[in-house]
Parts: sequence; structure tokens; C-alpha cells
Amino acid sequence: MSDETGSYAIYPSLRGRSVFITGGGSGIGESLVRHFCAQGSRVAFVDLAVEPSRQLVAAVAAQGHPEPLFIPCDLRNVEALQAAVEQARDRNGPIQALCNNAGNDDRHQTADVSVAYWDDRMAVNLRHQFFAAQAVRPQMKALGGGSIINFGSITWM
Repeated sequence: MSDETGSYAIYPSLRGRSVFITGGGSGIGESLVRHFCAQGSRVAFVDLAVEPSRQLVAAVAAQGHPEPLFIPCDLRNVEALQAAVEQARDRNGPIQALCNNAGNDDRHQTADVSVAYWDDRMAVNLRHQFFAAQAVRPQMKALGGGSIINFGSITWM
């Protein structure tokens, strides 16, 4: 966050770090993309929303920050997610930070939940977190460490 002068905290340890963000095209994910880029990190992000994600890339570049890599991806497709992780590694180097942010938290009545709906919500909100972590693990192991941040929602409460 910035203060009233528009100043931001600078974290030199983030400069040049390879960061991968799921659901980076809007909301909290968009903020993650913007702030990591402002720190000089090499950011790649995936999202289903193509046009807002492209606009984000242009906006970040227009601010003079390193341009993030946007990879369109439906996280329900684990093979596509794994391919996106590899594409990010090829461009930005081994991934040092993974932010599992993507999710879809629509409201529903308990009686309306079918098996197919349940499985889809698990794929969108939880399953990708495991498989993204699995995909970056060898990269982080080779680097001697890394950070995996899993976001979740408390709205189910």
C-alpha cells in the first residue's frame, strides 16, 4: 500500500525474482501482479479473462515496470497449468514464488449442489493449488527454496 505521498515500500529481495500467479487478471490477483512488477520481479500469471489480463499487461508496462507474461489458462485443465508453469520458467527463469490466488466463489444453496458442481468448484478453487505447487517444486528444490502462498476465502463461513 502507498502512503499519502504515493510512496511504496521497496523490497530489494524481490527484484529479479521469478513469480507465478494464478488468477492474476483481476481483483486480488491483479494487485499481486501490479505490486510484484513494481518491485522489479519477473511475473507470469494465468487467468481465463483474456481482455482484462491484456489490459493489465499494457498498464503495467506503461508504468515503466517489467512487463508481466500473461498466459491464458483454464486451471481446471491441469496439463495446461503445467504447460503454463514451464512457459513461465522458460521466459523468467526458475519460479521462486508461487501465489495460488485463483478461485470462483459464487453463492449457492446447499440443496442445489450436484456432484458435477462440487467437482468443478474443487477443480477451480483447490485442485489447481496442489498441481501448481507440484509443478514448481522441482524448480524451487533446485534453487534451494522458494515460497508458495495459497489464498482462500472465508465466505463459506
